[in-house]
Amino acid sequence: MDARTSISPLASRLRRLLLRANLAAVVALSVVLFGMVNYLSLRHYDRFHWSGTPLARISDQSRLLLENTAQDIRIVALIRPANEAYRGVESLLQEYAVRSPGISLEFVDPDRDRARTEQLVRQYGLSGGECVVFDIGGRHQSVAAADLIEYGASGADGEPPRREFRGEQYFSSAIYALTQATRPVVYFLQGHGDRSPDNFDRHAGYSRIAARLRDQNLDVERLDLGETKGVPDRCALLIVAGPLQEFAPFEIARIRDYLDRKGRLLFLLDARTKTGLEPLLQEWGVQLGDDVVVDETRTLSGRELHVASYPPHAITAPLADLASVFFLPRSVRILAGETGADKPAVSPLATCTSAGWAEFDPDDPSAHFDPQVDIPGPVPVAVAIERGPVPGVHVQIRPTRLVVVGDSDFASNGGLMGANADLFLNSVNWLLDRGELLSLAPRALEEVRLVMDARQLRNLFWIVAVALPGVVAALGFWVAWRRRR
Repeated sequence: MDARTSISPLASRLRRLLLRANLAAVVALSVVLFGMVNYLSLRHYDRFHWSGTPLARISDQSRLLLENTAQDIRIVALIRPANEAYRGVESLLQEYAVRSPGISLEFVDPDRDRARTEQLVRQYGLSGGECVVFDIGGRHQSVAAADLIEYGASGADGEPPRREFRGEQYFSSAIYALTQATRPVVYFLQGHGDRSPDNFDRHAGYSRIAARLRDQNLDVERLDLGETKGVPDRCALLIVAGPLQEFAPFEIARIRDYLDRKGRLLFLLDARTKTGLEPLLQEWGVQLGDDVVVDETRTLSGRELHVASYPPHAITAPLADLASVFFLPRSVRILAGETGADKPAVSPLATCTSAGWAEFDPDDPSAHFDPQVDIPGPVPVAVAIERGPVPGVHVQIRPTRLVVVGDSDFASNGGLMGANADLFLNSVNWLLDRGELLSLAPRALEEVRLVMDARQLRNLFWIVAVALPGVVAALGFWVAWRRRR
């Protein structure tokens, strides 16, 4: 007898009901599990970047800055989608918003939403250009979209100029500035033919780097020691940039007194210039050379020094793969002396290669290395100095810090190329103990281009427009033929 005839209609109906109930239970459990997974993933998750572009990634310092910002942050991006910085701005700001739940993000297209644009212009007093506005507790700061993309020098073999995206630098600096109660004051020393932050000369002026300092929430002022009794107590950093004349003894005494008060100093001292500061710097473990550092393997015209690799230091760590350019720099050599807890610790920041040297006769048009006089490389052209508390003694003593660079042209309006501005600003941030802004290096904008000739285009057309659809159609006909059989 057939086995199927032994199953009663009632049993068959019960079996179908059980199968349906089991299917319903499986579906219900799947929905519950799906909801639980999504609920947990919304609160406990980690982010991974699969894209090769680094534009949407933020540094650990920016994450720490966002975590330490207790107030809500309102960000309004007034920028056109056609702007070349739009993609980087959008990706980066979305990453900021993900990392901080207190961020509200709004994108406004000035062409499509004129009413909202006019409202923002009146509310924040904007100039009308494309920008990104940060608002914390009623205080606001705007970052111009035109400043987010910086062009470097043209590459070799007719390559286009290197483009760098500086969004994280400007955005994190704006957030940091809005969370600080006061603005540190940076003084530029004057009275000796020094570089001036108010000089807009396209070559010798320092107005561009002064504007970058103001963008980082710093007040920039000028100081003449001949008109004051000393360095003001409100001075957070004193910059001596390119003096052409010697300092008077009383001025050097006032600078020494400022250092004794745990001051912070940035010296930018050109070659072939005597300033009278040489003995003071020898007290801090460095010797200014009456020379010019040259390196035939790191120069184009013979008058500049390209530095692409740096000794390890907090100032130079973010500058990997970025080249700084110094113009006829002098050597800043580290003096060998006694080491101790109360002695200055001197670290090189930039040096020539082993193929370079310190040339003591730079006026010779056919300068070459003379082992009897010149100093073989690597020779430092910039150093960082720190003298702090005795190791092992847990006391809150602010260390004294100095940065000495054997060139002032590298930070001038006409010399801000490559990583020059980053080296200057990193030095300032290190001197001011602003570690939150030290690791914010620019990101290179890379374009992926598919270049094909006519034959390759024809082959691509036959593959995409004919071969692939043909294979799919053939498979469909084959499946239909098999079913009919």
